Amino acid sequence: MDCFCDIIVFVGISFLVYTVHCISFILPNKVPYVSSIIEYFEEASFQGDCPEPWQLYFQEAASPAMEGIINLHNDIMAILTFVAIFVMWMMSRTMWLFDSSRNKIASKVVHGTTIELVWTIVPSLILVTIAVPSFALLYSMDEVIDPAITLKVIGHQWYWSYEYSDYNTSDKSIQFDSYMIAEEDLELGQLRLLEVDNRVILPINTHVRVLITSTDVIHAWAIPSLGVKCDAYPGRLNQINTFIKREGIFHGQCSELCGVNHGFMPIVVEAVSLKDYVSWISAQLEG
Repeated sequence: MDCFCDIIVFVGISFLVYTVHCISFILPNKVPYVSSIIEYFEEASFQGDCPEPWQLYFQEAASPAMEGIINLHNDIMAILTFVAIFVMWMMSRTMWLFDSSRNKIASKVVHGTTIELVWTIVPSLILVTIAVPSFALLYSMDEVIDPAITLKVIGHQWYWSYEYSDYNTSDKSIQFDSYMIAEEDLELGQLRLLEVDNRVILPINTHVRVLITSTDVIHAWAIPSLGVKCDAYPGRLNQINTFIKREGIFHGQCSELCGVNHGFMPIVVEAVSLKDYVSWISAQLEG
């Protein structure tokens, strides 16, 4: 009977903790203003397309890759919660039930084949359960599916250069540098350390290949909402792909220590409709 009660209590605590986790991070984005507590979490962990003060969760996903990352995180968090509570419960019950004041005669059991098999096989199965979807996500993110657009990204100390090589001709090309806007030059509503003078314009619902390199030291081109992060090495061309599902402005930063001004290399990608993207390309070529 005691064992049955222990199981009921353990399952109840696990369910309660994971429910609180889900409410804290998911519900505020789905049903805002349902209570003062939910409002607090909404302010603390609002999923935007840029970092928020006291943010506790991911930014809102804008690509299939980021959606997969968030779903995998939530699944692993459920397993982690179950394992952590189970271990803590077993340790506390062991210390309580087998205290010297309750067991005057110490047990002489030093070996148990059954329990050793259990604590070896069960963790192995848990790791396999985590590994299968994580490898599937990893390989899907690495696959490049017939890209319609190629964007070349070049890292410098301390700014980014971009080139739309698909539209290069003998006399015209689309390439520009992107520098951070200084704090004293910011306009109302712009973000400190995250705004640039020239944004990257990309269309939604289009497979985009991004080629990344560097001219000096190692940089990293990273945009959390798109689920992309790739190192830029001098003399080497790395490749990632992305598929943006909605319009918006997505902020990122260099994510590799690259010198004294490492924190001043923001990235801004503006996702627009295909029609607006074609108009922008035409204006760039005519200009």
